[in-house]
Amino acid sequence: MLQQIKSFKSISKISLVTLVLVFMSACSDENTTDQSNITPQTATVDTTAKIDMSDAATDSPSVVFETSAGNFTVQLNAEAAPMSVSNFLQYVENGFYNGTIFHRVISNFMIQGGGFTVDMTKKATRTPIINEADNGLKNKVGTIAMARTNAPHSATSQFFINVEDNSSLNHRAKNSRGWGYAVFGEVTEGLSVVEAIKAVPVGPRAGHQHMPLEAIIIQRIYLLD
Repeated sequence: MLQQIKSFKSISKISLVTLVLVFMSACSDENTTDQSNITPQTATVDTTAKIDMSDAATDSPSVVFETSAGNFTVQLNAEAAPMSVSNFLQYVENGFYNGTIFHRVISNFMIQGGGFTVDMTKKATRTPIINEADNGLKNKVGTIAMARTNAPHSATSQFFINVEDNSSLNHRAKNSRGWGYAVFGEVTEGLSVVEAIKAVPVGPRAGHQHMPLEAIIIQRIYLLD
């Protein structure tokens, strides 16, 4: 009996590690294919590019996600993640996210969107930003973070919302394995909508393994006054 318990614990640990590795690999593959200005081996960051920080002047602006599954509100943390918030708000103000979808839904992990339209057309993005995962914010339930490739500083438009406490995605070290994923806000209203999205049926489509069978469309995202 004791041996069975030890075996079960070992399998559980292996399963958790496998899930994290699958996420990192899939995130790399999916973001790489829809980011024409980067590659997984040599992602570059234009540190001379100027990002307009005026829209992130408020330390905690909020945005509303209007989706085909319902609406939810995210409070952004411009104090802890100024570059991530400013980058995200520029995409919001340009209407970039209108008509995009949540293309990856893993019910015990996260929901990811911000890169593809309903017909799986990949959207062109701006220059990748610097990874702010060392800002102290954690990948816990309801937080929003920047998706990226295996290269630490490769995030552009895509994001994900954690539906579990994913401590394995937190910053641990300033190297390729330990950088983590930069959290830049948290769902403050409508978390039930996120919970509903994570529960939709998914399957393989267009090279992606966890796509909702019925598209979850981001109709628009707008900044609250």
